[in-house]
Amino acid sequence: MYCPAAFRQDDLATLHAQIQASGLAIVTSTGEQGLQASHLPLLLEPGEGEFGTLYGHFARANPHWRDLARGAEALVVFSSADAYVHPGWYPAKAEHGKVVPTWNYIAVHVWGQAEVFDEPERLLQLVSRLSDRHEQGRPQPWAVSDAPRDYIDAMLRAIVGFALPIRRIEGKWKLSQNRSEADQAGVRAGLTTSTAPRDHELAAQMNPTD
Repeated sequence: MYCPAAFRQDDLATLHAQIQASGLAIVTSTGEQGLQASHLPLLLEPGEGEFGTLYGHFARANPHWRDLARGAEALVVFSSADAYVHPGWYPAKAEHGKVVPTWNYIAVHVWGQAEVFDEPERLLQLVSRLSDRHEQGRPQPWAVSDAPRDYIDAMLRAIVGFALPIRRIEGKWKLSQNRSEADQAGVRAGLTTSTAPRDHELAAQMNPTD
C-alpha cells in the first residue's frame, strides 16, 4: 500500500497487536478464479516464523482455497478504526484556508503463501482455538465441545484450513502526523465530539506525541 514515511509503522510487536485486535480480515489472491477476496477471522501465532504465522479456514464450497492450494500468493488486510477528518477541525483553516478533507485510519497488510490442510484433528484444534479466543470474557463462553461430536465432525468436513507464514508485513497509521501539533490537537478534539464510536476509537490512537 502507499505509505509515506510519516505514517509508516515498522514495529513488529505493534503490528502484531493490531492484528490480534482486529476482527474480520480480508484474504485476497489471484488465480484460476481471477481476483478473489474472502472475509475470515484469523489467528496469529507471533512466534512462528520470522514475522509470525496466520491460521484460518474457508468453507470447502468456497473456491478461493483452491488458488491458495496451488501456491497463489495471498494479501491479507487488517483494518482498524477509521474516520473522516473535517477541514474545520484544523486551526489552519482560520489562518489561511489551505486545508482539505481527508481520512485517517489504521491498517496492516500481510503477504505470504499458505499451506492448506483438511486433517480432522488439526481442523478441530483450529476451530477450538478460534472459538475460545472470541468467547473470552463472556458470562457463559461456548466451546466446540458443547456440541455433539458427530455434528462437529460433519462441520469439519465442510471446511478447509490453512497456515500462512508471513513473508512481508506493512503497517500504516495515518493519524495526521503530517500536520502541525495544533492541527493534530484539533482533529483529536473534533473526533471526540463525534457520536460515532469508531471516531472515538481513532481519537484514542492519536496521542499528543504523534
